[in-house]
Amino acid sequence: MSRERKQRMPFHSATISGSSYKSILDSLTTAVLVLGDDLAIRYLNPAAESLFETSMTRSHGLPLQEVLVDSEDALTTLHAAVENGQSYTRREAEFALISGARLTVDYSVTPISLDPTELLIEIQPRDRLMRISREEDIISQQETTRILVRGMAHEIKNPLGGIRGAAQLLDRELSDDDQREYTRVIIDEADRLRSLVDRMLGPNKALKIAPTNIHEILERVRTLIEAESKGRVRLRRDYDPSIPEFPGDKEQLIQAFLNIARNAMEAAFENEAASGRSATPTITFRSRALRQFTIGHRRHRLVCRVDIIDNGPGIPPELLQNIFYPMISGRASGTGLGLSITQSIIGQHRGLVECESEPGRTDFIIFLPLEDSK
Repeated sequence: MSRERKQRMPFHSATISGSSYKSILDSLTTAVLVLGDDLAIRYLNPAAESLFETSMTRSHGLPLQEVLVDSEDALTTLHAAVENGQSYTRREAEFALISGARLTVDYSVTPISLDPTELLIEIQPRDRLMRISREEDIISQQETTRILVRGMAHEIKNPLGGIRGAAQLLDRELSDDDQREYTRVIIDEADRLRSLVDRMLGPNKALKIAPTNIHEILERVRTLIEAESKGRVRLRRDYDPSIPEFPGDKEQLIQAFLNIARNAMEAAFENEAASGRSATPTITFRSRALRQFTIGHRRHRLVCRVDIIDNGPGIPPELLQNIFYPMISGRASGTGLGLSITQSIIGQHRGLVECESEPGRTDFIIFLPLEDSK
């Protein structure tokens, strides 16, 4: 096609709809949009409609900033691309939608030599790939931690058994109660350390798999938190009633969710104390069903997502990446084992726990596959 003919055929939605290229663009999984020289939207393919949460009919002719809240620098760069005809690519850029959602994307801008010049923008979402990569890292870290803790537990428990046995033998030989008090201290402390090591190893019971209802688990946890807090915490429920039963160990899952909910309760109390009761301690339990969802490197047909959200002070960024390791705690009184045990239990169910936190809002996100592992 000659340049003159191109100039007589501006790249707008009407032209695309009458050409064979529209069916090709519409079938792409890559989001494609075309902007005029005034940065108004001329065309969105279905992938772009889904990404930007809008439709071609609604957005055609609108300025880009009415669909995408981008930085002034990015808009300036787009204008420069129109004027200079220069292509460019951005990696892991962050877009903010009008709805408030934020996207991490790679995108390429290519000026189309028309009169006037238009911009062809190809966008690849990175959020999903980044999440999968992050989950694979978490799973790898879990396995590394599990191997490390098992090795350390073996090295600790063997000498502990010898110390305890020697203290018991010495206790039998002593007739003075004052002296026997010391041997009993040794025995009690050896037992305490052995118990701590066992807790670090996590649940050592085989899962008792049975049909399990996620809302029955959450309601049990909610009832326990309500009793422990003596009604001082506002507990909100936002459930998806369509979530089916799944194969799981009900009692261990209750323990896993309870560990998170207790942390949320304590964080909410901390925020209440710091703010002088201006913020009511609140915990939200939310459930959703996700279809064709990937956990780590495995894709599942149906997954349950549970969010346990508190309005506490948030987790410091330097601690956030390590909170699932044993003995890591943000509180002086914490043991640092609750979240590690939770991650272990959810991992046994082929799921995963993630955390997003900022001041005033911490969200623990639990993913559980709903199909049988067979």
